[in-house]
Amino acid sequence: MPEFKSSDNLRLWYEDQGDPDDPPILCLSGLTRNSTDFDYVLPYLLSEHRVIRLDYRGRGKSQRSPDWRTYTIPTEARDVIELLDHLGFARVSIIGTSRGGLIAMALALMAKDRLSGVCLVDIGPELSPEGLDVIRDYIGKNPSARNLEEAALMRATMLKGFANVPAERWRAEVEKHYRETEDGLVITYDAKLRDAVLEAGEQPAPDLWPLFDALAGVPLACIRGANSDLLSAETFAEMQRRRTDMIVADVPDRGHVPFLDEPEALEALNEWTMLI
Repeated sequence: MPEFKSSDNLRLWYEDQGDPDDPPILCLSGLTRNSTDFDYVLPYLLSEHRVIRLDYRGRGKSQRSPDWRTYTIPTEARDVIELLDHLGFARVSIIGTSRGGLIAMALALMAKDRLSGVCLVDIGPELSPEGLDVIRDYIGKNPSARNLEEAALMRATMLKGFANVPAERWRAEVEKHYRETEDGLVITYDAKLRDAVLEAGEQPAPDLWPLFDALAGVPLACIRGANSDLLSAETFAEMQRRRTDMIVADVPDRGHVPFLDEPEALEALNEWTMLI
């Protein structure tokens, strides 16, 4: 199993696929999610790129930290740099979904010379309070659904902003992020991530625009769910105003976050990959 040790001695899992001679793309997932976020878009990326997918500390197949206070964007950005060093990459392009996009923006300040391109997926330098409230409500809790069938049905009927999603897609989603046990469904990440998120939420909200502006000169794309409750239309418009060269897609019938195999998302990714 491919893994490396972080500088604070955690085993972090990653998957490395594709031709080693192709330009690399690093896929960084959402806050509570893992490398399977990119299963749907992977076949498209692998046609011309080497694709690396990382499970953050405490998520998926990576080791849980004995100290939940390390579940922070700066620490996770450091983990990314250490992964690049482990793989011998001088530079890499990043597709960052939600939390992954925030990490990519942090890297623009920490190690911009390591970035050959960034695609932000439903994330920007301002986070809508409505979406943050949704995250605080569910994070660190096992779902109320008793099995995967119930969980898939709940997603199909209750997840805000999504329409025209096949039932089998919702079933695939819950299989990626929950484990069935005799006591019900269990989340596939460290529940103490909740403590880290709630503690961060008690602090004054940082100004993230300097992180976005630090991406100047880096080939940039942003793919938004048209019904997103985290990346508002106003913030999306301001991002475009500041980066008139940013490749954009507003994916219909999608909230937070698009699956990335929608035609609009693939068109934007294709345009972006021609630049990196």
